Amino acid sequence: MTVILDAAPDGFASAQPVDPHLLGALLADLAGIDGRHVIVADAAGEHRLWLRDPTPGRPLAAIVPLDRDFITRIASLLRFHRRLLGREAGPLPRGWPLTAYRLARLNLILRALDLRDGGATYRQIAVELGREDATHLSASDWKMSASRSFVVRLVRDGIAMLKGDYRKLLRIR
Repeated sequence: MTVILDAAPDGFASAQPVDPHLLGALLADLAGIDGRHVIVADAAGEHRLWLRDPTPGRPLAAIVPLDRDFITRIASLLRFHRRLLGREAGPLPRGWPLTAYRLARLNLILRALDLRDGGATYRQIAVELGREDATHLSASDWKMSASRSFVVRLVRDGIAMLKGDYRKLLRIR
């Protein structure tokens, strides 16, 4: 989850500037009209920063939106704060790293969506994803098959992710 940093409000004399170069190797550093986006390498898990006011030397404060991802944002901020203090950021929160099963399922979802966008039928998608039984089933058996249900769920979940459900991948589980 990205840590959002912006100019500290007046009255916060102890607020410090943040120079991403001093935090470690930068995996990405992109400036845009909305500020600067930086990814800092860390053996335990990278830190993603959005410096809305990229003016060098300006004291910064963290912005934590009060949304559904609040707990995840706080966990990211705490890891980043430890890094700022020169300590080990610590491991990513439990549930953040995707398991091998979830990665494999996401791969299947993406493949199913690509095939569906290319005009493939559910049966064609099933065959492409290794469900060979789909080629031998009659129309009525196909309608009731586990392979069809599997592909329908993959496509349904993929469409939901396209509509914004992908954010669930970032939430602490």
